[in-house]
Amino acid sequence: MAEEELRAIIQRCQILDEADFKGEDFNLFQVAGQKCLEEGYISEVLEVVQNEKNVVIVKSMGWNLIGPLIRSILKHKQDEIERKQCLTMLERLIQVCSPKELLLGFLEQIEQASQENVSQTILILLDPLHEVLLKLGNKKAYSVGLSLSTILDQLSLLPVPYTKHQLEEDEHGLCRCCTALPCFVRPFVDEVVQHLEDSSNRGCRELKEELLAFCLKSIKYPLLVAELDHVPEETAENPFRQFAADILDILQDIRELFPKVFSQHGCRNESWDDEELTKIDHEQHADSLACLSYLIFVQNCFGLNCFPTIFDPSYILQCNMVHIKVLLNKKEEPVLSKGLALLENCLLRLENDSLHTERLDFKVFVATSEDLVKVATMCPFEPLRKKSLKVLQLYIDKFEEEGKYILFRCLLQSSNHSGMEAYIIQNIKNQIDLALQKPEGSSFFLGNTLIKLLDNVLLLPEGASTDLLQNSDRIMAALNLLRYLFIKDKEYENRTSLWKELYKIQQTFLKPLYTALFLSKQHYKAEIKRRRENKGESSTSATSTSITVGGKKMSKLTSQMELQVLHSALVTFDLIESILARVEELTDTFSY
Repeated sequence: MAEEELRAIIQRCQILDEADFKGEDFNLFQVAGQKCLEEGYISEVLEVVQNEKNVVIVKSMGWNLIGPLIRSILKHKQDEIERKQCLTMLERLIQVCSPKELLLGFLEQIEQASQENVSQTILILLDPLHEVLLKLGNKKAYSVGLSLSTILDQLSLLPVPYTKHQLEEDEHGLCRCCTALPCFVRPFVDEVVQHLEDSSNRGCRELKEELLAFCLKSIKYPLLVAELDHVPEETAENPFRQFAADILDILQDIRELFPKVFSQHGCRNESWDDEELTKIDHEQHADSLACLSYLIFVQNCFGLNCFPTIFDPSYILQCNMVHIKVLLNKKEEPVLSKGLALLENCLLRLENDSLHTERLDFKVFVATSEDLVKVATMCPFEPLRKKSLKVLQLYIDKFEEEGKYILFRCLLQSSNHSGMEAYIIQNIKNQIDLALQKPEGSSFFLGNTLIKLLDNVLLLPEGASTDLLQNSDRIMAALNLLRYLFIKDKEYENRTSLWKELYKIQQTFLKPLYTALFLSKQHYKAEIKRRRENKGESSTSATSTSITVGGKKMSKLTSQMELQVLHSALVTFDLIESILARVEELTDTFSY
């Protein structure tokens, strides 16, 4: 029945001129052709399409068969004969139909493909699409850009495989598409390369812009979120690593690799202001440029063979700071990991104590240290928290003495995390220790300058009302620092100027701390007593309640668990009191 309908419309149209074809004819041709393909009359349709008598009909109406043909190819992917017949038919359409109509038809199929068929549809159409684009001659730049953009938009809907098994399985075909795409664009790249010196060739200039847009979009997805680290024991090449290498090759060939890496935003010599940073953060290609820098500097198998060696390491760091900030402000684990790796790579090029304090005039340098603190304290991925802390220490180590001093002051004021504040206080202690070992001392970690820094260390945020449990890490670190200073710097030497500040320290830190300890211990002991005496919430009860400890609400705790938490708090208070007593012994001036 379907075959008869097709032959009937063919016979009717054979006697008409192309100008006499009506909309009804197009619809009948499409419906009949689709039915034939769906019902398995593929060879019959192929015969109609290849018949020279029908060339005018096929030229005008053939593009309507693209959708049915693609569906038939997907349906018969295991039947080599019928699949080959469909591909032959597609090739015939490319020979006789309008390139523009075919282009729109191909892109429509890619846009409408379901997620499970996206990659297969793209892989089927890449070669036909390439042939059609080449037929457009010098006016193909826009069409090439539209094709690449459509393909990447659809690929962005596919999940990125991460594990070795997922990469090998390539369930959604993303890896196969990433392998095929560079081959698809290579002839266009070669065409641009041939005319790079010809500034009058508008077509090639436009084509170059489209290829650049393709590269940047490919870097943003999938490369930004893909796992790119090479595993030595794996013999098979990670397809995303190869895709990244191919993209960088294209950028290098069209002379856009290093201009993008050393962009004007990343390498400015004057201070960036907040408005400028906001502009960069929201720049259309900020994510792509950040990932590009990662590919160049971290994945060094991708382009360092041609990398200029004249750049100073501190200049490389400065150029990358905006990119690092972009990556560290993301939430995805692979992206955060790239930001940390890029910063670590730049820092490892530097000698310790070599970064001048003037770098901190660039606000992005201070902001980056704060971003590292956020990752180290708030990131849900433990390996990244540990990595961030490691990179933060590396970052601190690279600054000269004054730079460290400024960073410590900034981080103590902005971190808002007791554990991180304790970490900074430990760093301060290390710097003081180094200063005390130097005969010439230090301009920043001894004397009055140090005292100004210690004013931010030896304090209770809310005086005697401070939540000691929530601030326990910071308080114990501060007490340990104080104890160390009283032991290391004798009163008769007083190189730190701490002894002359003893009365102020007593009044603003030690006495309020004693009061806070007394109040806190009394409160927790009373709470333990109340819960033990309350028969309804005895230790044998299985009732779940909630309790607030250290400013955090603990939900669904049994009575026994509540008591354990309360006792743990008392142990913490005892530890603080023990260190405080050691400080008292060293000063021997307390009279409580």
